[in-house]
Amino acid sequence: MNLPSPNRAICLLSGGLDSATSLAIARQEGYECYCLSFDYGQRHRIELQAAARVAEQLGAIEHRTVQIDLRAFGGSALTGDIDVPKQRSESAIGSGIPVTYVPARNTIFLSFALAYAEVVQASAVFIGVNAIDYSGYPDCRPEFIRAFETMANLATKTGVEGTTHLTVHAPLMKLTKADIVRKAVELGVELRFTHSCYDPGADGTPCGACDACILRQKGFEDAGVADPLAAP
Repeated sequence: MNLPSPNRAICLLSGGLDSATSLAIARQEGYECYCLSFDYGQRHRIELQAAARVAEQLGAIEHRTVQIDLRAFGGSALTGDIDVPKQRSESAIGSGIPVTYVPARNTIFLSFALAYAEVVQASAVFIGVNAIDYSGYPDCRPEFIRAFETMANLATKTGVEGTTHLTVHAPLMKLTKADIVRKAVELGVELRFTHSCYDPGADGTPCGACDACILRQKGFEDAGVADPLAAP
């Protein structure tokens, strides 16, 4: 029997700062990284180009993009006919669940990662969620990650057979956005390859006003690092 590799990981990769840094951490920890991205009908689909650049720059063994159309359900400013909020204050961003929340997105993504892990015999999944500087998404909380890991080990062949324990890593969970920027710089992430904006222009230019842009800007400013994507 071919047993799962203890140093092989599935890394969820959106192309954003957080997922890129999570991938870099997995590499630093010695994992062979298999990256997984999703074309899910998001309005900021240009992030997939960023994901491809990041995966190549950070030496992923493989990078797959799965097509699923969450526009079938909508319910989010990222997948439906709802305006992306702009120019919100930091207090507004940090309170409540915003309309940019995509229903069950991380649960869906992690489920695909779980399937991928079984096929390539990986024993770890990395996801760049964060519970400090984030936009109130319920599927970015540590209790969600713990619950999914428990479920994953009940739902898989390797879990039932006891050949491995799948671990879900969320290395950014307790970091501020500034901490994440510093970690990305430390690990050599090409920040110019990343993309964070929820509502970019046709050429990919960040809007500079959505929650993601505001949080990114604050993180770079607090870290004392120049954002290569910032307007001159």
